[in-house]
Amino acid sequence: MNNLQTIDSCFETTFEIKKSLLIAHIMPISIFQKKMESLKEKHKKARHFVWATRQLNEHQQIVENCTDDGEPRNTSGKPTLKVLQGHKIINAGIITVRYFGGIKLGTGGLVRAYNDAAQDAVQQARLIPLDNLYRKTIRVAYQQIHHAEYLLKQQTIKILAKNFAATHIDLTLQGRQERIEGVIKQIVTINIPKPE
Repeated sequence: MNNLQTIDSCFETTFEIKKSLLIAHIMPISIFQKKMESLKEKHKKARHFVWATRQLNEHQQIVENCTDDGEPRNTSGKPTLKVLQGHKIINAGIITVRYFGGIKLGTGGLVRAYNDAAQDAVQQARLIPLDNLYRKTIRVAYQQIHHAEYLLKQQTIKILAKNFAATHIDLTLQGRQERIEGVIKQIVTINIPKPE
């Protein structure tokens, strides 16, 4: 699972080859289905909606899927999936919308076109190391909060939420797991009771 990357928002690029227009979209897997529906609504005259996805299942195994959506077999979905694999992108999908320009590209041309469109989308995207998305909530006494915030800032750990109680603050953190655990060792935290 080392060096896996993901994205947290959508990116789009347009690629033209021999009058065919390819519009590639890369997005988090969580909005993939919704994005597909909106693209089909927006691009009613498009000929193909080629896609590929990679995600981690509940057992932390990588699950991959792709489709050529009417293009000749293995000329579009597979090259798109290979781009995700090559960049070690997970929990994301690429959808490439194609408007046929009247000139056939041939199988080699299609492979190159879909590969280039997907590569362009990845180049536009802001990739995030997957281990930067680890989340943990810690409970900090009020007298410790300034020290905790200083250490978290030093380690580039995001504070996603602060919940204030009478005697303490619950901080929801996001960042690299080893950095979060390292900071926890340097501050006095109060144990959060497990839900009954």
